[in-house]
Amino acid sequence: MTALLPPPAAGGLPATRGGTALGAHQLSRKAKAAIVVRLLVNEGADIPLEDLPEELQAELTKAMGQMRTVDRDTLAQVVEEFTAEVERIGLSFPGGMAGALDALDGKISPQTAARLRKEAGVREAGDPWARIREMGNDALTPVLENESIEVAAVMLSKLDVKKAAERLGNLPGPRARQITYAVSQTSVVTPDAVDRSGLSLASQLAARPLRAFDEGPVERVGAILNSSRAATREDVLEGLDEKDEGFANAVRKAIFTFANIPTRIAVRDIPRILRDIDQAALVTALAGAEEAGMGQAGEYILTNMSARMADQLREEIGEKGTPKPAETEEAMATIVQTIRDLEQRGELMLITEDEED
Repeated sequence: MTALLPPPAAGGLPATRGGTALGAHQLSRKAKAAIVVRLLVNEGADIPLEDLPEELQAELTKAMGQMRTVDRDTLAQVVEEFTAEVERIGLSFPGGMAGALDALDGKISPQTAARLRKEAGVREAGDPWARIREMGNDALTPVLENESIEVAAVMLSKLDVKKAAERLGNLPGPRARQITYAVSQTSVVTPDAVDRSGLSLASQLAARPLRAFDEGPVERVGAILNSSRAATREDVLEGLDEKDEGFANAVRKAIFTFANIPTRIAVRDIPRILRDIDQAALVTALAGAEEAGMGQAGEYILTNMSARMADQLREEIGEKGTPKPAETEEAMATIVQTIRDLEQRGELMLITEDEED
């Protein structure tokens, strides 16, 4: 290891502070910490000092500013003390409720973590803007709509370009133009002001009530009806039309059934889907499609696969005959579930109604 600052001659100067020589036993813990940090920095170590409280960072910096030179014997003694102290540590805890909550992040429920932070008055550690950037459109769009133009401009500037463009596209034209113009005025905003804005926004967003369900009611009802029998699905949707037509229409858009395949599955994705579909279920579904009023969906599948495979399937369909309605519905449900699984894994993207239009 190299000495701190230019190395002294053999038998050189002991540690000095303001010109006064000090031995290792006379140095304070802060001075010894300054020596260790200086040594590690000289060795090229990446020390995350920014994680320390600001007052400790300031004290360490002041201690280093008071040091001058350290001889090799004193350096060796300080390093030996430091090493021995580290080796004596069997287990360390983060210290304080904030550190404990950070250490258990992802291990305890979000509800428990939020309650403990609120009770202890602890804010989340780290860069608030990093947390804000991870939030979804549902959380950020209201901020851009309701916060002051200046705060909205700062937030937009802190998002990556793609996300900023997406958020801007969800705003009414006049509001979007106001925020965009305000971005041009942010060159005079200080880093401290940006940090305060981030902390304030992160605290507001974190204070929002936690949702008991990961998905909204439209998605949940749509998923339930996707797995329901056709008669049940239509009966429920008719009832929803009477109670809340807007909600019923939103649920219809969230539902994906065998009949939706021609309008919501791209031609290029048919071969990918067929690789995962059980052959017996496919034959049964296609054999009963015409009788179930879904002949268009069956023909769409057959038309967009290889001619050899289509001919083979048509032959098997002819041999099977028309299956019972319950068998057809079960086979179609199997195919729909396979498509949904591919979508959830990110291997397939359903065409939305807007894209179709």
